Amino acid sequence: MQTTPKSMRLHIGLFGRRNVGKSSLLNAITRQQVSIVSAQAGTTTDPVEKPMELLPLGPVLFIDTAGVDDTGALGALRVEKTRTVFDRTDLGVIVTEPDGWGAFEEELLAELKRRETPVVVVFNKCDLGEAPAALVDALKEKGVTVVRTTACDGTGVLDFRQALLDSAPADFIETPAILADLVGPGEMAVLVVPIDKEAPKGRLILPQVQSIRDLLDGDAYCMVVKERELRDALARLNRPPKLVVTDSQAFLKVAADVPRDILMTGFSVLFARYRGDLVTQTLGACAIESLRPGDRVLIAESCSHHPIADDIGRVKIPRWLTQYVGGKIAFEHIQGHDFPEDLTPYKLVVHCGACTTNRRAMLSRILRCRQQGVPITNYGLAIAYSLGIFERALEPFPAALEAYRAAAGKP
Repeated sequence: MQTTPKSMRLHIGLFGRRNVGKSSLLNAITRQQVSIVSAQAGTTTDPVEKPMELLPLGPVLFIDTAGVDDTGALGALRVEKTRTVFDRTDLGVIVTEPDGWGAFEEELLAELKRRETPVVVVFNKCDLGEAPAALVDALKEKGVTVVRTTACDGTGVLDFRQALLDSAPADFIETPAILADLVGPGEMAVLVVPIDKEAPKGRLILPQVQSIRDLLDGDAYCMVVKERELRDALARLNRPPKLVVTDSQAFLKVAADVPRDILMTGFSVLFARYRGDLVTQTLGACAIESLRPGDRVLIAESCSHHPIADDIGRVKIPRWLTQYVGGKIAFEHIQGHDFPEDLTPYKLVVHCGACTTNRRAMLSRILRCRQQGVPITNYGLAIAYSLGIFERALEPFPAALEAYRAAAGKP
C-alpha cells in the first residue's frame, strides 16, 4: 500500500475555515497523529498529505489543507496553496461546525460543484450542538452527503468513512484501462522500452510498469524489447501482435520497423487517454501548425525530477518543435503542482503524460486551458505531430483520429 503511486490513489481534499477540526478529523480517520492539532487557529500551514488504505476502495490520499479563510500576507500564500488542491481533488470534504455554515461554505460547495467533484459535508464538534435541520435537508436536496462527527473522541468517524466510500466517483472505482482494451484477452502487445539516460537504473519508468500490469490484468500477453531488437522480435512471432507501444523518443525508428498493418502508438499517447482527454489533446496538437517564431509555449511536467543533459521536456521536444516551426520559440517550463492561473500569454501548452498525478488534476488543467482558449496537448502527441507520424500514432483510437481529420479538413 505504501508504494502505490499517488497518481493511482483517490485524492480526498479536506476544506474549511481555520480551527473547525479538519486536522482532528484526518487524525481520527487515519488513526494516526498525521496533522498537528491546536486550539489556535491556523496551525496547518501547508497541505498535509496522508496515504492510506481505505477498504474497499483501496489506496487513497487525504490532503489536509490550511484554513481557506486565513488572513495576512503569509495567510494569502497558504490560501493559494490550498486552492491548488481543488485541481487534484477527486472527492471534496467541507468541514464546518454546527453553527458555522455561511456564505464562505456555500462558496466552497459551489466551487466543488462547478468542478463536478463529489462532496461530503461534515458538521464537526457536534458535542457542542446540532446543525440546523433545515440546512441539513437543503444540502441533501442538492445531492450532498452530510455527516455529524466529534473528531476528538471518534464519534461519527465510522459514518464519515462510509460517506467517503458511498461518494467516491464511479470513474475511480471503474478504473479505465491503459491499453488492455485495445489488445484484448489472449492477444499480444509489444512494448518498446529504450534503455537510455532517462531510464532509472535497475527499473522501468512508471508508465511502462503500469502498462505491463494493465495487460496482465486484461489477460493479454506482453513482450518487452529495446528498440534495437524490435525488428528481430517481430520476425520471431508466429502471428503479429495487436499493438506495438513505444517510448515517444523512439517513434521514428519504431514506425519504420513495424509493418504498416500493425497498429502502433506511444506510451504518452496512451496516457493522454488514461489520464486526460485524448480528443481535446489531439486537437491541441493541431496548434503546432500555426506556431510561429517568437511564440511562447509552456511545457508542463507533473513530477519534479532532476532534468538530465538530453531531457525530453527541456531539450528534445523544444528541438523538434523548433525544427518544425523553422525558427526560435520561447519555451517556459513548470514542474509539480505549479500551473499558471493566466495561460493567455501562451500559444500552446505541452503537458507530460501525467503518470505521477491523478486524472482529475489533469482534467482540471485541460479545463483551465479550454476556458482561456489555449490549446493543450501532451508530449507523445506533440512529438508524433512534429515528426510527421501523427495519424499513425492515432490509428488505435478511431474517435481521436476522426476528430483530427475533421479539424484538418482531411477525408
